[in-house]
Amino acid sequence: MSTDHDDVRDLLAAWAFGALLPADEKTVPPHLAECESCAAEARRLRETVRLLDGTPGAPNASLNGTRGHRRDPATDPRPAGTSAGSPAPALLALALRSRPAAPRVAPHAAPYAAAVAGLRALLRELDGADGHGPWGTPVVHDWDVQSTLAHLIAADEPLAGRLGLAACVPAEPVAEGAGWEDAWAARTAEVIAYERRRPPEETAAAWTAQAGALLATPEAQDLERASHATTLMGVRLPVADHFLVRAFETWIHTDDIGRALGLAVPPPPDPHLWQLVHLAVRILGTALGPTAPPVLLAVTGQGGRDAQWVLGSEDEPVRAELVLDPVDFCLLVGGRYAPDEVPRGASGDDGAVRDVLERAASLAWL
Repeated sequence: MSTDHDDVRDLLAAWAFGALLPADEKTVPPHLAECESCAAEARRLRETVRLLDGTPGAPNASLNGTRGHRRDPATDPRPAGTSAGSPAPALLALALRSRPAAPRVAPHAAPYAAAVAGLRALLRELDGADGHGPWGTPVVHDWDVQSTLAHLIAADEPLAGRLGLAACVPAEPVAEGAGWEDAWAARTAEVIAYERRRPPEETAAAWTAQAGALLATPEAQDLERASHATTLMGVRLPVADHFLVRAFETWIHTDDIGRALGLAVPPPPDPHLWQLVHLAVRILGTALGPTAPPVLLAVTGQGGRDAQWVLGSEDEPVRAELVLDPVDFCLLVGGRYAPDEVPRGASGDDGAVRDVLERAASLAWL
């Protein structure tokens, strides 16, 4: 092969949008000429770009609409008159084409960089709107668009602080003896209240600055620097995995905002999506523990890409099989599907399957 296979797969989304750096232009096309699997994925991504951009002759189908079962139409928050088949704006394409050149980040931080670019592109749709317009649209929980962005500022803070960055919102002292859940809830409310006193554009600027500072840290650009483990939000993971957690939450809330505004948000590019899937499976396996009834979990995506894991006890035969789409699995872990509503294939012990689904849904703090 003319270049490293995994490195090229991480660049396929940029290739599809015509946004490769000059150095990558010399390596990616020769690799695609030699590697059929990467070439097939590249063609699929370029077709996705064609649909997003509304190229003449492209079907009027949004990427969110192709899944067809994320939410019941009766409760879908899209404004009246906006259907799942409405043309999707090219949010990720816009981000890649119009953002200033950023320092290259390591593969573990690339999903977060892409998620930040996608949300920044979505926020540009709100430029010039005041708090009583799109910024005040209800999104999720009891948050509007501005409050959701303020929540992301609070959610990024633990990692930012651990990497030496100052908080962009003044912090009150944490009550002595408070657990991380109580401290986190209090800090979220504090940041939202602070940002609600400011114009929405200032909230967006604060989030953008903090995200940019995170991506500029040495830990975002050097896997060795990001390999040490640290406990954030009650979970002990390598710093590299905490960057994936930030990518996960940023994408979930970008999708929340897009749905509230009637704008389709594409899922992460496949290489990034599978990084999120693998992280979620590891956390789910730890949460289930070694004594849970064993279940074979298969996550199967488009193009035949899939992976399987046995969750639970290793000392007894598998009791059930559970098959999920990668996006649906991430939405379940992100709290956007109830355990009994997520589309799935299942066989065997219903109780064992239910245990896995309920534990996956319980992981969400988004």
